[in-house]
Amino acid sequence: MSDPHRDAPIREAVEATVRADGGRLLALLIRHLGDFELAEDCLQDALASALVHWRRNGVPHAPEAWLMQVARRKAIDRLRRDTNLRGKKEEYAALLALEAEQPDPSEIPDERLRLIFTCCHPALDEPTRIALTLRTLGGLTTEEIARAFVVKEQTMGQRLVRARHKITKARIPYEVPDAERWHERLDAVLTVLYLIFNEGYASCHDDYIRTDLCEEAIRLTSILARLCPEEPEVEGLLALMLLPHARRRARLAPDRSMVPLEEQDRSAWDHEAIATGVALVETALKRGRPGPFSIQAAVSALHAEAPTAEATDWAQIVLLYETLKRYRSNPIYELNRVAALAHTRGADVALSLLEPLRASLGDYQPFHALEADLLRREGRTREALDAYDAAIAGARNDADRKFLERRRETVRRALDRST
Repeated sequence: MSDPHRDAPIREAVEATVRADGGRLLALLIRHLGDFELAEDCLQDALASALVHWRRNGVPHAPEAWLMQVARRKAIDRLRRDTNLRGKKEEYAALLALEAEQPDPSEIPDERLRLIFTCCHPALDEPTRIALTLRTLGGLTTEEIARAFVVKEQTMGQRLVRARHKITKARIPYEVPDAERWHERLDAVLTVLYLIFNEGYASCHDDYIRTDLCEEAIRLTSILARLCPEEPEVEGLLALMLLPHARRRARLAPDRSMVPLEEQDRSAWDHEAIATGVALVETALKRGRPGPFSIQAAVSALHAEAPTAEATDWAQIVLLYETLKRYRSNPIYELNRVAALAHTRGADVALSLLEPLRASLGDYQPFHALEADLLRREGRTREALDAYDAAIAGARNDADRKFLERRRETVRRALDRST
């Protein structure tokens, strides 16, 4: 019988290995097997074995290499038993050749970039490309991805299954495309990397910021920048990740509530990373081919360069959001423009511009958070309380929830004093 107290450290070790190396191991298994579903099943089998063997024998010196070897053996067993998989003779032979080897962690090849481009093949529609990559490489659950796409979990699960089958049946090549086919997939790849970073930056998890996801997205985008050194949107996206990530140490108060940008201790920011991000923005914009990522990075650079919140160039930020609207219609861009306008034209003007967005963003938590803040600043306390309730109900993590609850309590006290 298992002992929950004894099992807990083993589960933590398995989860830590998955966080650190799960995407890398899965990408390599997919390369070996040519089958997304089979690779995922074999890795899950290996993880289940780890819970048993590591509890009995201890966590191995190189847990990722242990998982890779066991997953390969599970794949061999499945290929040997399952008549439906006997067409994979080449894959079976390759696995047999590898089976006797004990993988060296330093020599496990990193196939994640190849996996991203495979998931983002033009044969798949863009939402499916993004969802499949987030599930396979980003380590997000189907529930998390469904929430990001505002669809039911079952619907997203079915979409992911169909995408995997299509890749297998269509024999979509597992490769980083050559220069001629690069741009047909680059937009989807950049969007995927940005969503992986955003999931880490606005995590539903207790850690608030999932540094592993953020840094994985930064690492992969850095590889893209080396592969295509004069692509402004790649440079812009890398800057768009580095600049907010440089502020991560200032984002949590001692009580683990979120600290808004204007209240953060700027001395705690990583100014070396900010300098790198700002330089990337300047380089990207000088190329004369701005796009959504480089423009958003320019906004982030203005925030990062301001010595104080009061010194932020809000007028320039408003102009950048207006420019952004011409490249891609997106109600979230308009929401951000309205937030910036509140600093140049006042909360009352911003509130009047916010109302038309309610139809498209009524289920979007940041809409209610901004509305609550604007109503608070205008002294419309009763309406602000209702907006705070909506924002708190939709908060994705405890840090945001604590901050909003504290603001709501301030508004409630102001209302009590006035009545």
